[in-house]
Amino acid sequence: MTYDLSPRPLNPAPAAPAMTWPNGARSAVFVGFDVDAETAWIGNNPSNVDRMVTTSHGGYDARVGIRKILELMDELAIKATFFTPGWTALAHRAICETMLAAGHEIGHHGYLHKLPERDKLDEAFEEIDRGFEALQSALGVRPVGYRAPSGENFPELLAYLARSGIRYSSSFRDDILPYRHAPHGADRGLVEIPVNFAFDDWNFGMSSRSSSRPLFGRDAVLRLWIDEFEATHAWGGVTTLVLHPQVSGRPMRWHLLRDFLRYVQTKPDVWVATGQQIAEHFERQDRDEN
Repeated sequence: MTYDLSPRPLNPAPAAPAMTWPNGARSAVFVGFDVDAETAWIGNNPSNVDRMVTTSHGGYDARVGIRKILELMDELAIKATFFTPGWTALAHRAICETMLAAGHEIGHHGYLHKLPERDKLDEAFEEIDRGFEALQSALGVRPVGYRAPSGENFPELLAYLARSGIRYSSSFRDDILPYRHAPHGADRGLVEIPVNFAFDDWNFGMSSRSSSRPLFGRDAVLRLWIDEFEATHAWGGVTTLVLHPQVSGRPMRWHLLRDFLRYVQTKPDVWVATGQQIAEHFERQDRDEN
C-alpha cells in the first residue's frame, strides 16, 4: 500500500455544529459499554484461545460483570449502550439477552473484535457482516450504532458502515461535540459521538501477565473522571464513557463507577442518553438548521 503523507486534515469531516441539548441541558453523558468478553483476548491474538487463564479475564463478563453492570444501571435508572461483538452474542446468548430485556441499546462492535486494517478490506467488511448476522441471530437486533474494535477506522470502512445501515459511530477522539463525517459518495456521513480517552476504564483497571501495566486506584480515577466531566460540562460537550464489564464489573471498580455516575446525577442540567438518542437528537437539529 502507498501512503499519502501530504499535509492535510486527516479527518475531512466539517467542524462540529453548536449543540442545543434537550430540556435545557448544558451537556450530555453517553454511558457506553464494550462487551468484549473473550474476544478482547482472542480477536487479534487467536493463539490465546488455548490459554484459559488469559481468556478468563474476558470470561468475567458473562459470569459476573454484565449482571453487576445491569444491576447498577437499574439502580441508577440509566439506559446505556452495549457495544457487543457478534462472537460474544453467540457465545453468551443468555446473558446478552438480559441487556436487551432491560431496555438497553445494543451496538455493533465487530464480530471477533479484530483490528480493522485498510490493506485488508475484505476482512474488515466481513467483520461487519458477520457482526450483523450474529446479533440478528442471537438477539434479533440490527444495530444503528458502531464502536470500532481496537479503536480504529478508515474511509472505506466508514462508507461500508453507512451503506450497511449504521447511523452513528462512537470511536474518534478529535472533538467534544457530535459531528457528521464527510460524505462517502452518495452516502451521507455517519454521525460521530466522539470519545474522550480519559474515560476508557481499560487504561486504569486492566492488566495481564503477558503485558503488565500499572493499575490505578479509586481516588486517582474518580478525581480524574469528575474533573474531566466538569470541564466538558462547562464547555457544553458530550462525556462519552468507554467501559468494559470485565473492568468496571469488578468489585471496587463497580463502586467507583457508581460513585461517578451518582455525581453526574447531582447535576440538574445533564442529559444522560444512549448513543442512538444522541444521534437522533443531532439528526433532528441538523434537519431543523438545514
